Amino acid sequence: MVIVLAGAFALRTPSPVGHWRSAEGYDAFVETYEAAFADMPEPDAALDVRTDYGIVRFYRFTGTGDAAEPLVLLPGRASASPVWAGNLPSLLALGDVYTVDLLGEPGMSVQDRPIEDDAQQAEWLDQALAGLPEDRFNLVGVSIGGWTAANLAVRQPERVASLTLVDAVFVFDGMPVGTMIRSIPASVPWFPKSWRDGFNSYTAGGAEVEDEPVADMIEAGMQHYQLRLPAPTQITEEQVSALEMPVLAIIAGRSVMHDPETARQTAERALPEGTVVFYEDATHAVNGEHPDEIAANIAELLGS
Repeated sequence: MVIVLAGAFALRTPSPVGHWRSAEGYDAFVETYEAAFADMPEPDAALDVRTDYGIVRFYRFTGTGDAAEPLVLLPGRASASPVWAGNLPSLLALGDVYTVDLLGEPGMSVQDRPIEDDAQQAEWLDQALAGLPEDRFNLVGVSIGGWTAANLAVRQPERVASLTLVDAVFVFDGMPVGTMIRSIPASVPWFPKSWRDGFNSYTAGGAEVEDEPVADMIEAGMQHYQLRLPAPTQITEEQVSALEMPVLAIIAGRSVMHDPETARQTAERALPEGTVVFYEDATHAVNGEHPDEIAANIAELLGS
């Protein structure tokens, strides 16, 4: 631990915004991003929306379904739009879809002003959605993307038509100490790639992650991008209970990012009128493990 902290101190930077540690690192990430993006359908448009905190990248995909409002897919930590490659075919059957690269995370969005608290996290996302042609959206977030969507819904809900939380962190339960400890070495850029792959495999229930395009992209983002975001605050049960839009909570039974049973019980208490789905055999990588089932869950939500 002393070595890790000393290394982090030595590599510290005064920059107040998320940034690439080097041009070479950015190029390495872009290579993995493009390789993972090759598994996506061809987008109809790439949109860069200016907010007070930076430029946010969206990709728009025209669907075949008749959903009244488009879906907006928010990825997890250190990932970006390609993490949804396996989900897009079934989600496009519901309607139009946007994917977004989170501001302050590795991706094609560019942060140029500090994001200092949860209110500003909601503010940049609300401003980004305001730059799209539609007025309201069905938000679908996985992991920290789920927290980002929920944080917007509890603070600035006007543009949120529905909310789907896919094994969201810091919403229905806190993160276990063991997971936090295991994440520390993976965040040190000069540690071996195998350490970052090991953590990513751990979150996916021991699945093989080497030579997987999305996993390679996530590992490159972890190595080469310096986050400058505030730690997310736990969203309270009372805040979730106060949500007025339709809410779907998907809990992975083998998730290591919270206690799954605690998360399920909290979700069921907080969402008596919502939908809570427990995928007993799923890991935190549930969106890639059960894409068609998740699309069916969302279809039921939109139909209700």
